[in-house]
Amino acid sequence: MTGTVQRALNQGRALLAEAGVTGADTDARYILAAILGLTPDRVILHLADAMEEEAEFLYLNAVHARIGGTPVSHILGGRWFYGRWFEVTPDVLDPRPETETLIEAALAAPFDRVLDLGTGSGCILLTLLAERRAATGLGVDLSESALQVARANRAALGLKDRAVLRASDWFADVEGQFDLIVSNPPYISAAEYDALVPGVRDHEPRMALTPGGDGLDAYRAIAAGLRAHLAPGGRVMAEIGPGQAEQVTAIFRGAGLVDPACHPDMDGRDRVIAARAP
Repeated sequence: MTGTVQRALNQGRALLAEAGVTGADTDARYILAAILGLTPDRVILHLADAMEEEAEFLYLNAVHARIGGTPVSHILGGRWFYGRWFEVTPDVLDPRPETETLIEAALAAPFDRVLDLGTGSGCILLTLLAERRAATGLGVDLSESALQVARANRAALGLKDRAVLRASDWFADVEGQFDLIVSNPPYISAAEYDALVPGVRDHEPRMALTPGGDGLDAYRAIAAGLRAHLAPGGRVMAEIGPGQAEQVTAIFRGAGLVDPACHPDMDGRDRVIAARAP
């Protein structure tokens, strides 16, 4: 034994911070939690525990991989999202804590049938169904590789009977109406994509990050299908990028939606635009 969990955590934080890694504290804790077989919120309860030499070796190797630009989810093979573990691979967008803003907004009102457009890992759809045990849902994605990841997460959460996963280019292979439609679509503009940090640009699927152009094409595609697939009075919620609130609100208004609202994330940034059908 070489020290305590607290010592290892401090060392990991320092190494990440010195390397200029954004969110060094959170990354160090999440990596350490996975190495110790804990949830991130329980690391604090074990700070005085002895840290075995093998565990410390694995931890520091993972920290150095993070310094090299590999996302935490790819190092660990998954990520915690809204209290549940989701498998993550380079074929899907890394679930981020700010996306939990969409979950909270969706859970603020009842729903029976939910559609997740561009489901990726399935973290949004599967979390909503896990939280609302009577609801059913459909998740669609253009990427078959992403759907394979979502299917693995569906099985792990025991939601196979309530979640359908299907290949579709937005609404192309979607039938019926839904009282809740959600999406975390690609919203980074072509210019912004070129300026992304390598840890994001080089490790996450381009099609999940940017539609090219001004970054708004996904919202236009979603808005175009709402009249046919959003039930009367139904809600739509979409994650947005910085500075897009006004433009996405206008797109949704143009599709005939009413009562648009912007939900900020935990850092106070505009994160989710919500609206409903008349």
